[in-house]
Amino acid sequence: MGYSPQTHAWQAFVVPRKFFKKYLPSHSSIVENRFLAKFGSLLTHHNLWHLHRRSVAGGVAIGLFTGLIPGPLQIFTGAALAIFFRVNLPAMVLGTFWTNPLTIVPIYIAAYNIGSLAMGLGTVADVPHPEPLQHEGWLDMLPALWDWLTGMGKPLALGLLLLGLFMAVVGYFAVRGAWRLYVVLAWQRRAHSRRAA
Repeated sequence: MGYSPQTHAWQAFVVPRKFFKKYLPSHSSIVENRFLAKFGSLLTHHNLWHLHRRSVAGGVAIGLFTGLIPGPLQIFTGAALAIFFRVNLPAMVLGTFWTNPLTIVPIYIAAYNIGSLAMGLGTVADVPHPEPLQHEGWLDMLPALWDWLTGMGKPLALGLLLLGLFMAVVGYFAVRGAWRLYVVLAWQRRAHSRRAA
């Protein structure tokens, strides 16, 4: 069988789909999540589960953006945006994983400095370190984390917005580029194996 646009389009959909399916959270783990279950029938829209380049890239972008929201609100907000933009929900969940209790403090300090620079205040080397990591569990950490965040004010808010937008744009185009590269390499391997046969 020779090259045809239909065959190439089929490859562009199926090959990366198999790759991403291995790493994305399962359908059941998402719909059974206590925060996401609140969306009910809104989770049944087919675009939230389709694996194609635009949908996965959009889901990752939203996840990277909402991952900067502290605590479980990141998943809830990310799901609301994924439903609104009709992008892949498992990819959104995966995108939020770049922030966690171990990474959130250095990321927020970086965001504070980004916001300070954007406001013309320069960087602040001695950002106060928060208490929350000394507590156990999210419920104990949230009040202390909230006090720390509100104490950093406008520079932090602006920095989080700018960092979130930057990560979303980079993530979106990185996924689209990686998807395209994966398809091209898979197509080349297939063509090479046909020639060898």
